[in-house]
Amino acid sequence: MTSFRLIALPLLASVSALSMSTAYAEPSAELIAAAKAEGMLTTIALPHNWCGYGAVIEGFKAKYGIDVNELNPNAGSADELEAIKANKGNTGPQAPDVVDVGLSFGPAAKAEGLLQPYKVSVWDSIPADAKDDEGFWYGDYYGVLAFGVNKDIYTDAPTSFADLMDAAYANGVAVPGDPRTGNSTMMTVYAAGVAQGGAAGADALNKGISYFKGLKDSGNYVPVNGTSQNLAQGTTPIYFDWDYNLLAMRDTLAGNPPVEVVVPSDAVVAGVYVQGISAYAPHPNAAKLWMEYIYSDEGQNLWLAGYCHPIRFNDMAARGVIPQDLLDKLPPAENYAKAVFPTLDQQGEAKAAIAENWSTEMGVQ
Repeated sequence: MTSFRLIALPLLASVSALSMSTAYAEPSAELIAAAKAEGMLTTIALPHNWCGYGAVIEGFKAKYGIDVNELNPNAGSADELEAIKANKGNTGPQAPDVVDVGLSFGPAAKAEGLLQPYKVSVWDSIPADAKDDEGFWYGDYYGVLAFGVNKDIYTDAPTSFADLMDAAYANGVAVPGDPRTGNSTMMTVYAAGVAQGGAAGADALNKGISYFKGLKDSGNYVPVNGTSQNLAQGTTPIYFDWDYNLLAMRDTLAGNPPVEVVVPSDAVVAGVYVQGISAYAPHPNAAKLWMEYIYSDEGQNLWLAGYCHPIRFNDMAARGVIPQDLLDKLPPAENYAKAVFPTLDQQGEAKAAIAENWSTEMGVQ
């Protein structure tokens, strides 16, 4: 799951209608026995440094004693679906059992008959608008757009899009790439528009372009890709990205320089990934057991340890099963509570608007 995967990352409508009392139940002995009899699970596109996937995979192996065959860790969502198509009649090690894809790929895969339905035991605690009614795909974790701040340069970190317009941040603010080709950057522009009062879809995106034009005209916008190296060197001392990427970057820099990760108080925009089981999975019971594991309290807490917000976060928080040390490493919880999840239609409108208006307004090719 390299940054390429973020290009296709679409978003949801809201995180409503949670059941707050659903505790995790252990998988049945029959499912565990059937999965162990299959003896293997084949995954694809799961790099160990993405959302704590390394710990998740090792946790599953240790708990159930099932080997995990890992295909192409750096594949994108489209590659995952192509792997299912290419291996429809293959029961060997090149056929993936499960996929982890951007939201738009879930409905697409269902429509093409590439997924089989399965509802995990904690189904009711997954938000209704983060899952397919029939169980073909379901959201598992999400991130929100945030910005990292080099504290050696800015001792008092800004807390909002509005703050970033201050002259104190001249030549200081960057994004990770071109919003016409990178989803995280496009959604940063979208979030800026939400902060300016933009309605969902193209209106928010266009107001976001106006915001970044104003940031450029004021001299605060740096037309250089924001990276951890550029942040550390002071070339881009503030830059936007998904919170899980920034929090992992903060840990990697280990205080050299000190980095604060800020979820802007005036607009919190989130993006979700979804899980599914291949319709042609050679190990369907191991795939179901994998789903039970990653949606369990244990698995969901492993996402949080990797700085990705588990989809069952609200349910688990209400039951007090999230370790405090994990919560202490995150930005304040009250900002996450404000998260909005633009729909696929709104995402499509935003893509069209950025393609039409960014270059003209920002004076770039």
